[in-house]
Amino acid sequence: MKKILLICIVLTAMHVSAQKNVETTNDFTIEGKVKNSMSFSLKGLAGFKANHFDSIVIYNHLMEPRKTIRHIKGVLLRDIIDKAIIETETPKLLSEYYITCIASDNYKVVISWNELYNSIVGESIMIITEADGKTAGQLEDRIALLSAADKATGRRYVKGLQKIVVDRVK
Repeated sequence: MKKILLICIVLTAMHVSAQKNVETTNDFTIEGKVKNSMSFSLKGLAGFKANHFDSIVIYNHLMEPRKTIRHIKGVLLRDIIDKAIIETETPKLLSEYYITCIASDNYKVVISWNELYNSIVGESIMIITEADGKTAGQLEDRIALLSAADKATGRRYVKGLQKIVVDRVK
């Protein structure tokens, strides 16, 4: 019995030490198949139209609530992508593009061009600029990207957003 208890303690300690802390970020880049590779700071996002959400519950993949974010303001991801201008030979090819959002701990979320521009989901994928009465610069998870229309909202809750890469399926 003591051996089993010791093994459980060791495994738990190993699991806890293997978790990564998400390093906060103050800016992010957009690159890849875009005409203008750009860098955005929190202050730079102030020039974009703000979208508002009253509150969003963050659910994990098991649909268990993890936290609630209230009084949210954010900039739509597609508004930022539009500023960088996707490089394509013809609009017909846009259906072959996807956007990868990468966090400081290398967590990645992939969003298709059609999902972002051709569905209701695109109206809720945003970079948070204000939440819970705090500006993004005061938030622990800055810079964060979130899709408010998802069921398991935590799956696309990218904390410490560092880079956005636009690419085309090969």
